[in-house]
Formats: sequence, structure tokens, C-alpha cells
Amino acid sequence: MVAVRRRRTQASNPRSEPPQADDFDSDSDSDSDWDTVCEECNSGKQPAKLLLCDKCDKGFHLFCLRPILVSVPKGSWFCPSCSKHQIPRSFPLVQTKIIDFFRIKRSTDSSQFSTSSDSVGKKRKKTSLVMSKKKRKLLPYIPTNDSQRRLEQMASLATALRASNTRFSNELTYVSDKAPRSANQAAFEKQGMQVLSKDGVETLALCKSMMDRGECPPLMVVFDPYEGFAVEADRFIKDWTIITEYVGDVDYLSNREDDYDGDSMMTLLHASDPTQCLVICPDKRSNIARFISGINNHSPEGRKKQNLKCVRFNINGEARVLLVANRDISKGERLYYDYNGYEHEYPTEHFV
Repeated sequence: MVAVRRRRTQASNPRSEPPQADDFDSDSDSDSDWDTVCEECNSGKQPAKLLLCDKCDKGFHLFCLRPILVSVPKGSWFCPSCSKHQIPRSFPLVQTKIIDFFRIKRSTDSSQFSTSSDSVGKKRKKTSLVMSKKKRKLLPYIPTNDSQRRLEQMASLATALRASNTRFSNELTYVSDKAPRSANQAAFEKQGMQVLSKDGVETLALCKSMMDRGECPPLMVVFDPYEGFAVEADRFIKDWTIITEYVGDVDYLSNREDDYDGDSMMTLLHASDPTQCLVICPDKRSNIARFISGINNHSPEGRKKQNLKCVRFNINGEARVLLVANRDISKGERLYYDYNGYEHEYPTEHFV
């Protein structure tokens, strides 16, 4: 619930008297003008960003919470003290459960999860997907050798998805009550869209097929009390490596401008005609892209964290969004990209 100058009527406030009508006409910005203050910063300023806990009735600024909230959540909201789900329950580290959760293609070979990156590398050498001195090409990610470690990586993603009430999907999805697939035409892009090369399409297909086999990107999803879910590299990742495609339900932007309260909506198509603009909504179905952190692009320190770039490509006439490494990434390094790569509307000034 959002706090306004008058405390909500569902709960009384014994610490103060109800505000007078004159209070609403005052231009003063002092904290004494506000009935509810933030429990973290003790300020009542910016009331539009001040939430009231639906249990204890205490106030918290969106940006003072850890992890922060970038928008007002729908329905009931409970502060950290009242919430019973501060630490997400880990997904079982059981191979059969992970195979079912990610709908991994079952193999008659009992060593489905024991395929090493050496064999993947041999397959890769038969293709032309290598770095060229004359022209840089997108690279496929290299899965971790240890099959047990890959299970742990996938279990970490399953933990985050389950905690977010999200189903796993590695493709854009088109639902009957949202935008149809026919609406996704890269030709509608206002400034034109870069066409992904044949080599790039093959590289992306290789990444998809590896994930289908359970050979996931070398990434771990961790829960940070300050940032929430975040993603870390679990092995060295080379510059220009495809990390993942940004996926979710495709919808018209006009359908989501007023009623979408998620903080992960991604631009898919920025058309000249506003009615043709499309977004990716990962609130129902998504993959690891949903949990990759955004930089604070209002500060030099924040911009230095960026190690991924978000790129929209025309692939076979359709718009797609890829997250690609824009420099070498060390093992243990947290992944970040600029949420405002195309539009500058995402509020990142309070990001840590």
C-alpha cells in the first residue's frame, strides 16, 4: 500500500492527530508535514514511494528497502520483519526433479548429465563458431565440466524461479490474451534493427540445444539481502559470449503501461506506431535473464560494474533480445547490464 499525506483508514496512528485540511495546501517539504515516515531513513518525504506494511502498518521507502523495490507491488505487501519468506527455500538437488523442472530432453544414455565441455568443444570445433581476427563473432557459452556442479547451478536457478512463482522457459512465449507472434516483426522497429549473422544464429541455436540437454550456462543464482536474487559467473567467461536470451510472455506495451507492477519488463520492439510496441514480461515464464542485476547508471562506480550488454537482433524477421558479455568476466564476478540501454525510463538511481 502506498502512503499518502493521510494515513490509511484501516489502522489508526496513536502517535499523531489526523492532518488538517490546510496541510494539503502547504508547499513545505519538511518531514513534519507527513504523517508516516520511513522506518529506515526516518523521513516522510516522497510519499508516492512510501509503502505501508499490511501487517504492522509501518512505512518504508521503495528505495530504502533491501533489496529495493522499483515499483509499488500489487496486492498485500509485508515488510522484512513481518515477512516469513526472507530466505528462499533451496530447490532439491535431485537430478530427476531438476530434469522435470527444466523439461530437459531425456536421453537413453544414463550419463545424461555427465557430458563434459570437452565433448561440447569437439562439436564446436566442427563448426565455424570461432573468434576471427578480422571480424568478431558471438561465442557460445562453455558449460562447466563437473556434472554435479551443473546440477547445483540449475538448482540455484530453480530456487529463484520457484520463489518468484515463475515457470522456466527458454523461448519467447505468445499467449492468447496478449500479443500474437505475428505482431513481432523486426521491420516495425523505429530506427531499424541489426540483423544477426548466420554464424550468430548458429551460435544461439547451439546455446539453446545445450540448455535443452541440461548443459546450462556456467552461472549461479545467489540471494543477496541487499540486491535480492543476483547472478554470478561460475567460471571464466570470454568477451562476446552469449549469456542467455531474454525471454518471457510477449505483450503490447499499451497493455502493460498501467497494470504491470513487475521490475523486469524488457523492450522487444520500439515501433514508430505506439500500438505496435512490444515488451517481454517475465513475471509468468522466464529463465536466468530475469535475475541478472542492473547497474546504477547515475554514478561512475555503478557504470564500471557493467559486464554485459543487452542487444536486440532481427532473427529471421523477428525481434529477439540477447545478453552478451562485453568484456572478459572472471569466476565469481556478479553479472550486470544497463537496464536503460534503449530507453531511459528505468529508475536505477538507488541501485547499490
